[in-house]
Amino acid sequence: MPTAPPAPKVLVFDVNETLSDMAGMRSRLASVGVSPTAFPRWFAGVLRDGFALTAAGGYADFADLAHDGLRALTDGMEVPALTDEAIEHVVAGFADLEVHPDVPAGVRALHRAGFRLVTMTNGSVAVTEALLERAGLRDHFELLLDVRGPRCWKPAPEAYRYTIDAADVTPADAMLVAVHPWDIDGAVRAGLRGAWIRRGTPPTAYSSAMRPPTLVADGLDELSHLLTRGSGSSGPHPRVDR
Repeated sequence: MPTAPPAPKVLVFDVNETLSDMAGMRSRLASVGVSPTAFPRWFAGVLRDGFALTAAGGYADFADLAHDGLRALTDGMEVPALTDEAIEHVVAGFADLEVHPDVPAGVRALHRAGFRLVTMTNGSVAVTEALLERAGLRDHFELLLDVRGPRCWKPAPEAYRYTIDAADVTPADAMLVAVHPWDIDGAVRAGLRGAWIRRGTPPTAYSSAMRPPTLVADGLDELSHLLTRGSGSSGPHPRVDR
C-alpha cells in the first residue's frame, strides 16, 4: 500500500468570500441606490480585470479596480450616476465585513491542532487584518500577505511561490484553503495542495477543466475535522461534485 503524504504544515487562506461574508457589500450597494443583485457581476469584473492585468504583465490594486469597476457597472444601469463619495462609501465596505459563521470555530480548531495559518489575498493586508481583529482571530495567524508583494494576482504561480517563500516551506508542505475553484486550480498547479470550501446555495460547481482539490468541505469547521482526524493525510479524499 502506498504511503499517504503527511498532513500540510501551513494552511494558506484566501480571504474574500472564503473568510469574509460579502452580505455587507450588498447592503452597501443598496445604500447608494444600486440593486444588491449587482454585486456578483461587479466582483467578478474586478477579478477579471486583475487577472487580465496579471496575464499581460501589469498590476493594479484591488481597491483601484473596484472603484473603476463600480463606476463602469453603474454606467449601464438605470440609476443616477454615482458620485465619487458614493463609490468610496461602497468600496470602503470591504473593510467592514464580518467572517462567515463557521470561521471562528474552524480557525481555532486548526490553530489548536498545530497548523501554521497564513493568509494570501488579492485584496489588501489592511482589510484582512481588520476582518480578523473583529473576529478575535488575528493572533491565530502568523502571516498576513497580499498580492502587492509579488505584484501579480492569484492564480498566477508567482503569487503562490511568494507565499510559500514567506512562510519558509516547500509547496508540498502547504495547502491553500479557498472558496474559488480557480484559486484551488492555481495553487495545485504551483505544487500546493488545495482545500475547496463549498459555499453558496446551491454550492458553486467545480469545473472539470480545473485541477481537483485535495479536500472538499462545506465550511472551516468541517475542514478542521477532516484535517485533525487525519483525512488530510490518509484514506480516500471526499468526492468532488462537478
